[in-house]
Amino acid sequence: MFTDKLRTAMNKQLNNEFYSAYLYLSMSSYAGSIGLKGAANWFYVQYQEEMVHCMKFFAFINSRGVNVELGQVAAPPSKFKSLLDMFQKTLKHEEGITASINDLTDLALSEKDHATHIFLQWFVTEQVEEEENDRDIIGKLKLIGDNGQGLLQLDTELAARVFVPPPANTAAA
Repeated sequence: MFTDKLRTAMNKQLNNEFYSAYLYLSMSSYAGSIGLKGAANWFYVQYQEEMVHCMKFFAFINSRGVNVELGQVAAPPSKFKSLLDMFQKTLKHEEGITASINDLTDLALSEKDHATHIFLQWFVTEQVEEEENDRDIIGKLKLIGDNGQGLLQLDTELAARVFVPPPANTAAA
């Protein structure tokens, strides 16, 4: 069973994941509103992935016999300076989520909750991928600079991203 400290921290992370989804949904809307339909797609897929993360926490907390405590989700920004600004904010946000996951993992170990520690390993690995993807896109955007043709080419590349839900019968689901 969760300790009170771990229960509180896991519920907080669930709410952090909801904010992540909310942030990426806002970014998707903004990108679409400025004609970057590919970027809008990329952020919408990111939103879908974050909702999966939310539900992973939801299901795991419930599986431990604990009631999920949903908190208020802050409003994300709705306007951005550029696509580069959006991805720089995305990377900064994901670095914060990584720190939070790492803190949770440390807490699970200190509380000797091995089931939670194992559950969190998927997120530890996921965060490495999240940050790498953001850095790759930021690098491309910096290379593109003010080149409109390059931006349109990247937008086409971002449009190819597809949401693939994890299999329901695995630990990653």
